[in-house]
Amino acid sequence: MQKMTRRGRQWLSDAADDPEKCRSVWADDPRAPHLFPAGLHFDVVVVEQRTGLEVFHQLQQRGMPCGPVLSDLGSSEVGFLLNAGSRKRFERTVATESEYGDRPGYSYLAKGSSVMIPGPMPLSGDRYQWIAAPARPVEGSPLRAVALAVVIVATTRLLNRFDRYGSEFLDLESEEWPEETTDGA
Repeated sequence: MQKMTRRGRQWLSDAADDPEKCRSVWADDPRAPHLFPAGLHFDVVVVEQRTGLEVFHQLQQRGMPCGPVLSDLGSSEVGFLLNAGSRKRFERTVATESEYGDRPGYSYLAKGSSVMIPGPMPLSGDRYQWIAAPARPVEGSPLRAVALAVVIVATTRLLNRFDRYGSEFLDLESEEWPEETTDGA
């Protein structure tokens, strides 16, 4: 859980439908979440929590570009903020990367969608929290969408493999083992 910088707070409140109302709400209660329109200043990719936390970890561990990341503990989902208008690049990369494997489940929130954003200073028990709070406007490299898509596909493949592991291999505690064969030695 992170707190938002003053610059991130200014940028995010400017992205609200009513920036002054948002700033007023946050001045009274910095923990208060606020509903924001997606697609104007940022898009949001939403995945289930297990996948999202691993994706965030992998992006950080590998030094890949990663913008603000939020968590909705009530719905067990994680949202990654991208530059507005990143949908084509993101979805094309997901399609390419998952051509021969597991296709990830996600929701892409763009123009016409809304997203509940955590307040600037959520506490650990709050439903909406920042995993990586915005420090500045969500701008930058188009590689952020590509990196996110690649890591979501790879993480989905990895987690699906973990889930299938027990059903594809022998029960190690079983008394019955297949006969060993030797190559004439």
